[in-house]
Amino acid sequence: MLSISGSLGLRICHSFNLINKIIKGMKKGSKPEVIEPPPGPNGPSDVTVNHASRSANPQAQLTNVKSQAISRTTLPQDCEIEVTPMLKDVPISERHVLFIKKVNMCAVSFDFADTLKKVKEKEIKRQNLQELVDLVQCGSSKMNEIMQQEMVNMISVNIFRALPPAAYENTGAIDGDPEEDDMYLEPSWPHLQLVYELLLRYVVSPDTDTKVAKRFIDHSFVLNLLDLFNSEDPREREYLKTILHRVYGKFMVHRPFIRKAINTIFYRFIFETERHPGLGELLEILGSIINGFAVPMKEEHKLFLIRALIPLHKAKFINYYHQQLSYCITQFVEKDYKLADIVIRGLLKYWPVTNCTKEILFLGELEEVLDATQPAEFQSCMVPLFRQVGRCINSPNFQVAERALFWWNNEHIVNLIAQNREVILPILFESLEKNIRGHWNQAINGLTANVRRMFIEMDEDLFDECNNKFIEKQALVNQTLQQRELAWKKLEAIASGDDMVMVN
Repeated sequence: MLSISGSLGLRICHSFNLINKIIKGMKKGSKPEVIEPPPGPNGPSDVTVNHASRSANPQAQLTNVKSQAISRTTLPQDCEIEVTPMLKDVPISERHVLFIKKVNMCAVSFDFADTLKKVKEKEIKRQNLQELVDLVQCGSSKMNEIMQQEMVNMISVNIFRALPPAAYENTGAIDGDPEEDDMYLEPSWPHLQLVYELLLRYVVSPDTDTKVAKRFIDHSFVLNLLDLFNSEDPREREYLKTILHRVYGKFMVHRPFIRKAINTIFYRFIFETERHPGLGELLEILGSIINGFAVPMKEEHKLFLIRALIPLHKAKFINYYHQQLSYCITQFVEKDYKLADIVIRGLLKYWPVTNCTKEILFLGELEEVLDATQPAEFQSCMVPLFRQVGRCINSPNFQVAERALFWWNNEHIVNLIAQNREVILPILFESLEKNIRGHWNQAINGLTANVRRMFIEMDEDLFDECNNKFIEKQALVNQTLQQRELAWKKLEAIASGDDMVMVN
């Protein structure tokens, strides 16, 4: 009687059980997966994402997922890496077992810090990954449920890993400029890129049954994907952006959970870290999601705008994600013009005091918001808005002043100003006159003169009235200054005199 050691026996038993499951899956029958190649991760998205909410309590789901240890099937790391025949070269009856073998070999991780270590094994894994990508793309093999599960588990083993510390964490420069940090590139990218490509092609396939796939691409899987947006490698974040977007579009059951999880990431950024390398990519996904919101919008979406998106403007290094954030904000206003007042007042609340770069970004964003603003909403916020614009016009930084004066090149904004000139011109008149009389930059003087001329053409009588009030105000200011100088001269004369003055 042949005696087999315990470890080897268990492994052989596991292999036979797995083969039996595969054979049973084959007997049940499954349609061939015809998987078409999706656009590259850098290409434009062709998925129309429409709003759907089917979860009764997504916050509870998020809490439950985060509180649990995420358990994934651990594939064997001691699997022998060897050259195997290509799947297309073996009989159909043997392809399923060979597929599982290749998947197990692809689950083995390698140390890429040493480029000379296990070169042959790394190349075998790369070739196997490439073959799996091509297989899923062309749909030349049946993919039953067991094969899909093993493939997703292998993908999880490869991509879900501990990320290295960020550059600012290594240096301790918490307030440092992210632009000055050295860009980190993942050493294992030759393998990791193929794994992401495999996942992307699996998700976007029109023949991937969501009822089956959602058992593997579940909330834990999605939450781990979101955690990977902390990666410093922009190539990885680009793949993650495309994959998460496609998951949101295909798996309707995950939509409320994804929105809630992104919301949590934003809260942590706003109130704790103010550091997240993947914020721009997440906002880019949200721009597509917001574009698919049904009208009228639900209250939860409006709260997301007020509590998450608008407070994102307070971060110091907003320029790294402002373009995507501005697009999201504008999408909300275009969907519901009544939100314009909330957005404008929110931007004024977080208006920068000493950061000229942020002021320029804010002025540009406000112009886009005003393009979608109706007269009624404009009237409710025009007074604080143009008080701030007046301060920008007088800014010693010529770029800030120039960006504010460029508003008068926008026909829609000029029409709104003309309709409310009785309120706006008195607010701006003093700022315009100060620029013409004393701004150091000649280009700003010319732009201010053009704006002044436009107000005269709008209503000359109103302009003359404002001019007379300004002259009277300046006369009072000059009179007050003269009285103040005279009082100081008297005090100086008294202080220099011989007699002591007693003040009761």
